[in-house]
Formats: sequence, C-alpha cells, structure tokens
Amino acid sequence: SATSHHSVTPFKLTYSLLQHTTHEFDSIVDVNKALGRSLENQFIPAMEYTYTYDNASVRRVKNPIWWQSTVTSAGNVTATIYRAFGKPYNEEGKKLLGAPFSQFMKFNTEFRHLWNIDKNNKIASRVALGALFAYGNATIAPYSEQFYVGGANSIRAFTVRGVGPGSYIPGASAYSYIDQMGDFKIEMNAEYRFPIVSMLSGAVFLDAGNVWLLDADVNRPGGTFDISRFGKDLALGTGLGIRCDLDFLVLRFDVGVGLHAPYDTGKSGYYNMPKFKDSLGYHFAVGYPF
Repeated sequence: SATSHHSVTPFKLTYSLLQHTTHEFDSIVDVNKALGRSLENQFIPAMEYTYTYDNASVRRVKNPIWWQSTVTSAGNVTATIYRAFGKPYNEEGKKLLGAPFSQFMKFNTEFRHLWNIDKNNKIASRVALGALFAYGNATIAPYSEQFYVGGANSIRAFTVRGVGPGSYIPGASAYSYIDQMGDFKIEMNAEYRFPIVSMLSGAVFLDAGNVWLLDADVNRPGGTFDISRFGKDLALGTGLGIRCDLDFLVLRFDVGVGLHAPYDTGKSGYYNMPKFKDSLGYHFAVGYPF
C-alpha cells in the first residue's frame, strides 16, 4: 500500500569464507574459541521476511515516521531435513555441500521519526534494536551476522566496532576490534538539523548504544547484558556536523565527541574520557545517517 511494504525472501544461500590470515590473527582465534567458530568457513541457508511502514508520502502528515522490522531464519529447514533422516535436531557439525551450516534466528527493528519544527529546522531521531539467537547445528552465530556499533551511521564519537560488547575492554592488539561484536544491540540517535547558507546545513547530534553477548565468554569479561549496568554500559557521544545538499546526493562531515565509554578508562565519573583530543571521531560520508 502507500504506507506498508512486505518483502519475503524464500531462500538465500551465503557462503562465508576466511581467505587470508596472519600469525597474530591466528593466535587470537586460537585463544578465543567462540570467535574462531564464528569465523570458520560455513554456509548460511536462510529465509527472510521484512515489513516496512513509511508515511512520508501521505498528505497532511507533518512529522513522518519510518519503521522496519526483519526476521531471518537460517539453517532451520536444512536441520529439519536432516531430522527426517534421523539426525538429532541439536546435533552440531552437520554439513551442507561439504561445509558446516549455521542455524540461528535473527530479529532487527528500527524506528525513525522526523519532527519538522518549521520549513528548515528539523529534529530526526532513531531507535534500533537487534537480537541474534544461535542454536542447533551451530551455537555460535557467523561473524558476518553479529551486531556492532560505532562509525559514521552509528555512535559517531567512536569508530566502527569501537564499543562493546558490554563493558569489555579489548586488548592492545591491532586485531582487537574483531572481538567487539555481539548478539544483542541497542542504539539510539537524535540530531537537530538546521540551515546555514545556500546548500549548506548543520546538525547537532547525540548518540548512544552498545552490543552485548547473550552467553558469557571467558575471553570477553563484562560482555554479557546486565540490566543493573545498563546505564553504564551505554556508550554516549555528541557532536557537530555539516551537510552539503547537491540535490542528487548529500555529502556529510561529522565530528563526534565522546562523553562516556562503557569500559574502564582509568578516569572516575560518568564523563570518563581520558583526553579530549582522543575522544574525537571524524566521519566523512554520503547521505544522512538516518
């Protein structure tokens, strides 16, 4: 309809292949077994359903909303076929075309609201949630399906995979960012958009969020979701941005400023960024973040 859209993907087959590694990378994966399992070569046979609601095109709607939810089921049909031939449903290691296949349920939902204060001034906001449950044939979800936060369209005070899971503190290795993925995600953003001159406009934004593990991992202490630590576990950042609207595309430059890191930085208090210059994140991107 004018506002609702349903999309069904009956079958999608993805093959995840780890092509090249280094000695340091292998040493990290050898220690962190869960990480190693998520990166192993595997098939992802999936089906997907997405519902999208968007009333921006409806007349007399001053403050439009956009909502999209997706449900992905992977490996369940394949596991059911194996079950018909006598293989237990929860037995791990079953293969498809000679390689293990993943089995999980994944849920994503994202809600956006645009408040048009007047013709030129707007407040845009977003809330995004995600959950990933791996079971049956593979109790660790593929790395490509796990959640992360940080970056130009996320928490802009932090780099991509710069936060989480939970209060986990990554090591000093150049590959430590690969540990910063999770099974559960909460992300919240808001920004005030205002005109500057001609095709240039500005924005002041506030971003918060993190990812968490659903099962404890000894290699990532503090990574599981704990409601008592929820406020402390949310990374928080603010910042300023400038946009150049060329009609056919929007060029964007944002500078994020960290306000709170969910891990121990050695500094007490809610504002725990050790140095102001180290809390800055610079992002050049195409299009609005949401």
